[in-house]
Amino acid sequence: MDKIFIRDLVARGIIGVNDSEREKSQEILINITLLVDLRAAGESDCLDDSVSYRTIAKRALAHAESAARFTVEALAADLAKLCLEDPRVQRVIVRVEKPGAVRFSRSVGVEIERTREDFA
Repeated sequence: MDKIFIRDLVARGIIGVNDSEREKSQEILINITLLVDLRAAGESDCLDDSVSYRTIAKRALAHAESAARFTVEALAADLAKLCLEDPRVQRVIVRVEKPGAVRFSRSVGVEIERTREDFA
C-alpha cells in the first residue's frame, strides 16, 4: 500500500488532565501516515487523483488547536477519524506527542492505527 505522510506537524492547544495543562496552550506534535492507492495519481500527475496532504494537515491542525481533549489517545482517535473521512484513505496511522510532558524525556504520546471500520 502506498503512503502519504505528514511529519512533525506542530499544533498549540489544550491537552491534559491537570489544571495547569488546561490553563494555557501547549505544544502538540502530530505525525500522520495515510495508506492510499496512489497509482492513478502517479499516472495522471493530477492532485484530484490523490489525497491532499495540505488539506489533511490544515484540518488536523485546526482540530488539535480547538478540541481541548484530556488525553492524547482521544485526540489521536479524533484525527484518525478526520483522515478517514476521505474515502480514498484506506488506513491511517496517527501519532500524537506531548513534548516535555515527562521530566527527562523529549516527549510522550501514543500511536494508533485505524480503518474506517473501526469507527462504524
